[in-house]
Amino acid sequence: MKNIKSLLLIAIFSTFTLISVEAQEKKAKPIPEAQSFTTQHEGNFGGKKISYSAKGSEMHLKNAKGEPTGSMWSVAYTKSGNVNQSTRPVTFVFNGGPGSASMWLHMGFFGPKVVRVDSDAKEDDGGAPYPIDVNTDGLLDITDLVFIDPIGTGYSTLIGKGEGKEYWGLNEDAQSIAKFMRQWITENNRWMSPKYIAGESYGTTRAAAVSQALEGGGQSMALNGLILISQALDYQGSTSVNDNVRSYITYLPSMATTAWYHKKAGQGKTIEAFAQEAREFAYNDYVSALYKGDYLSKNEKDQLASRLSYFTGLDKGFILRANNRVLMGRFKKELLRDQGLAIGTLDGRYTGDDPDDTADSPELGDASSYKVSAAYTAALNHYFTNDLKITMDRPYLTSGRLGGWNWGARGEPMYVKTSRSLANAMRRNDKMKVLVACGYYDLITPFFDAEFTFSRNAIPFERVDFTYYEGGHMMYNHKPAFVQLANDIRAFIVND
Repeated sequence: MKNIKSLLLIAIFSTFTLISVEAQEKKAKPIPEAQSFTTQHEGNFGGKKISYSAKGSEMHLKNAKGEPTGSMWSVAYTKSGNVNQSTRPVTFVFNGGPGSASMWLHMGFFGPKVVRVDSDAKEDDGGAPYPIDVNTDGLLDITDLVFIDPIGTGYSTLIGKGEGKEYWGLNEDAQSIAKFMRQWITENNRWMSPKYIAGESYGTTRAAAVSQALEGGGQSMALNGLILISQALDYQGSTSVNDNVRSYITYLPSMATTAWYHKKAGQGKTIEAFAQEAREFAYNDYVSALYKGDYLSKNEKDQLASRLSYFTGLDKGFILRANNRVLMGRFKKELLRDQGLAIGTLDGRYTGDDPDDTADSPELGDASSYKVSAAYTAALNHYFTNDLKITMDRPYLTSGRLGGWNWGARGEPMYVKTSRSLANAMRRNDKMKVLVACGYYDLITPFFDAEFTFSRNAIPFERVDFTYYEGGHMMYNHKPAFVQLANDIRAFIVND
């Protein structure tokens, strides 16, 4: 009996010891020395020859006890020579996800060199090599640029006692980016510089939250402006699910412009005119019909289906079977079903050849993503190694695996929303302005939702500029939209 008890005690002790060791190992991640790589370059941007420094580096972020918990990677491009830093703007750039590195905006639009994919969205990127060009439309003539990869993306990673929960959440993420920005500004003596944030997709969700977070923390930092590319400040209008009445309204004009592009609707009209017609129908007719629901007569439902068919290019019988409520996933499969093609989500210009032409939604995923992602990934890795001389001991994660993202108190029936954070920041800082860049063929964050969001959340509307492009979520993949976006952002910053 004693032997059994002894063995049992040994087993229990061993188990607790193992658990304790595992817990210590979990907390005791290594804290390697922060890496930094600096190179010097020259280029022509905005018609001006600019000498600049490129610095890819890690910054250790610490918890309240002063213990390092995360290493945040960034690439900063700063003008060389005799620069008046009190007038030279600096723009912080990040993508979205959450879980996306800044690769897309870095190699797609803002960086000194950019990868070129098929501007007309007809060809897949295929295998390497891929064309990389000097970004002559780039903005280094008017602003320094700092590309940020949130923890868990790019080369950014947990270190020391970092567990992830201090970074992987709506508010936690915003606080970490705000901390990085303050630390970078301090280390580089840029407190008097005009400051901007450029974000895309969830990066706009983050940008609004960061703009408010920068007001706290004992170091208030006011921003001059936000550049929101494919905004996502209120997820209700960009969540196409059954019974979400708002989404049927906000997605309709994007369905119309995409149908226009594929010559299924609106022929003989400009895209601007057809988009406006769809807006007016959505506000004046569709919204009331949706709220009436089955109180509509059979004749009224039939007339409504005819109008929806006119705007979307879909068969009237299909629309009636959908009870005049077409989900975006089904629209993407139905629009070109007669050609056996499904259209993209990020950009409705793209098409994919799914194996099952009878499915009700695309099977292969988003054609506008899988037809460009290999080119972007290869281009960034090539550029980092050959131009910036960056040699890290781990892969650059374009999409990080973040565990259990904390959306805060948002739960049913609430959607993720940071539009009020932006409204608060703009009302405290009455010089802050916002540029909202929208793609006509963006089928994940529709342009009409941007208008809907910004006109209804106490955001000072007179300080918001809307710009529209014949492209999708990443409108810069379409070369004419790339040039137009660059000109619009240049005017936004220069005219501040």
